[in-house]
Amino acid sequence: MDPSFKRLKGFADMFGEQSAVFAFLETTARTVFANYEYEELRAPILEPTELFRRSIGAVTDVVQKEMFTFEDVKGRSLSMRPEATAGVLRAYLEAGRDKDSAISRFFSIGPMFRRERPQKGRLRQFHQINCECLGSDSPYIDAELICMLVEFLKRAGLKNLQLQLNSLGCRECRGKYLEELKKFLSSRDQDAFCEDCRTRSVSNPLRVLDCKQVNCRELIADAPRILDYNCRACETHFAKTLELLKLEGLNFRVNHNLVRGLDYYCRTTFEVVSDEIGAQTAVAGGGRYDGLTRQLGGGDIPGAGFACGMERLALLAEKNLKISARPIFYLACPDEENMNRAFAITQELRKSGVTGAMNYKPASFKKLMREAARNGARYALILGADEATSASISIKDMDKGDQISISARNLKEKLIELLAKKPE
Repeated sequence: MDPSFKRLKGFADMFGEQSAVFAFLETTARTVFANYEYEELRAPILEPTELFRRSIGAVTDVVQKEMFTFEDVKGRSLSMRPEATAGVLRAYLEAGRDKDSAISRFFSIGPMFRRERPQKGRLRQFHQINCECLGSDSPYIDAELICMLVEFLKRAGLKNLQLQLNSLGCRECRGKYLEELKKFLSSRDQDAFCEDCRTRSVSNPLRVLDCKQVNCRELIADAPRILDYNCRACETHFAKTLELLKLEGLNFRVNHNLVRGLDYYCRTTFEVVSDEIGAQTAVAGGGRYDGLTRQLGGGDIPGAGFACGMERLALLAEKNLKISARPIFYLACPDEENMNRAFAITQELRKSGVTGAMNYKPASFKKLMREAARNGARYALILGADEATSASISIKDMDKGDQISISARNLKEKLIELLAKKPE
């Protein structure tokens, strides 16, 4: 291969079992979300850059440092989507769905793009599962979203997860808090903060609370808490959300430094974290973003949602699930005169939902057994001259080496019987 074609840094090829894990996560998500009446929305990967500047915030790291942005032949600035919510809301408004008084529920699954340092579970092309609920400011929506997320993660096989929550307040009460937070940050030794936090303390002070640097975390240990500045309405909203989660028996922790990374969040915000793939890492997160549709030129439609990074979910799922892309059979046919019969048997099994392949050129029995092993099949099905004469098939267990012969007409039933007995 020409080395100039080498895969780009931060982008990944997925084969076999890794793809099977992703497919399992997608199927599980569709099953769970359908129970909550969420419809799938497939939005474009490419959007006008201004859509993300307006929604995410012009002074966020995502917009300033991480987006893949370019000009097209007409001079328009376009960006690969770094997150899903802005595109979902753009589609919602453009389709006129905001004119309907009913609550709208959407989920989407697909790739996102951010130019940041690649690391375990984080790539420049990564994949997300997103859910958005538009049209209600009720705390019951917040609790329902969180319950749905937890149910999805459990069905996906994830364990030892911790749910963390906070309330960022509304536009009015958060403004008062930001004034106090700026005063607090300015009273600290600015040189002791990391470079990002020195910038954020002026342009986006909430993000300082989210910094993972040890020195910065020590400097903000006694920072004012945003919950102490919530107005009565925001306080009541958050209390009801927590009450409903307790009613459902969910364990959670209020994290006063949980702010999320995007400007549009308000009131309830939440993350699900795990320490099973290194340092404590968020595997899913979201919250309420009332007013974001107004920023995009629509009406004042309340909304809430969450996103799950599929690469991180896959790392956790692989630890707890036995998901295999291993084929069930490899049909070995050494002789040219029996190849048509082998093809017919292979097709019949596939139509019945049994996964497998066959050789497409005659070869020695020894070579075909090596090919069956390389294929990873659980069983080698042998159709040689003797089997053709007796209308039978030999079945060889590729793990144990055991071999039996059965009537060809009973092949499908026998394979199903063997699979029911054999552990993955």
